[in-house]
Amino acid sequence: MMPCSYLVKQVCLSSFVVALFLFPATTKAQKSMDTTITVRINHVAIYVKDLEKSREFYEKIVQLKRIPEPFKDGLHEWFTVGSGAQLHLIKGASEITFHDKHNHLCFSVPSIDQYILNLQSNKIDYSNWVGDSKTPTLRTDGIRQIYLKDPDGYWIEINDDYRK
Repeated sequence: MMPCSYLVKQVCLSSFVVALFLFPATTKAQKSMDTTITVRINHVAIYVKDLEKSREFYEKIVQLKRIPEPFKDGLHEWFTVGSGAQLHLIKGASEITFHDKHNHLCFSVPSIDQYILNLQSNKIDYSNWVGDSKTPTLRTDGIRQIYLKDPDGYWIEINDDYRK
C-alpha cells in the first residue's frame, strides 16, 4: 500500500500537468472571442436607368444631400444618408424591373406628416404597407411608416423612427 502523501503528490502533479495543457487553450479561445470586429454599413448602391431622374428624385423627394463622388464620369451620384453611410446611384440599367416591397430602403424623418405634405406637393404616390390607403401603417412598436417607389421601381419606406 502506498503512503497517503505519495498519492496526494501524484494527484497534485497530475492536476498541474492537466492545467498546463488546458489553460493555454482556454486563453487562446478567450482571445479569439475578444477579436470581434465592429461592422457598419458604408453604402448601398442602386443600379438605375436614368441617372438624372433618379438624382432629382433622391435629392428633391427623398431629400438626401448630395456629396462629391470620385469618378466624375457622369455615371455616378452619391448621397449621404447619415452616420457615415452613403447611397450610390449608378447609371447603366437597361430597363426598369420589378422589385418586391419586402426589399426596400428605409429612411427615418422627424415628422411623417410633414414628409407626406412634400410628397403630395410633388404629386408622388405613396401608400401604407398593404397598399390600400394613404394612412401610414402603425407598427406594433408605435412607429408610423409609408412606402413609395423611386423612378426605377425600388421600394422606399419612410418612417418616423427618427433619433437625433
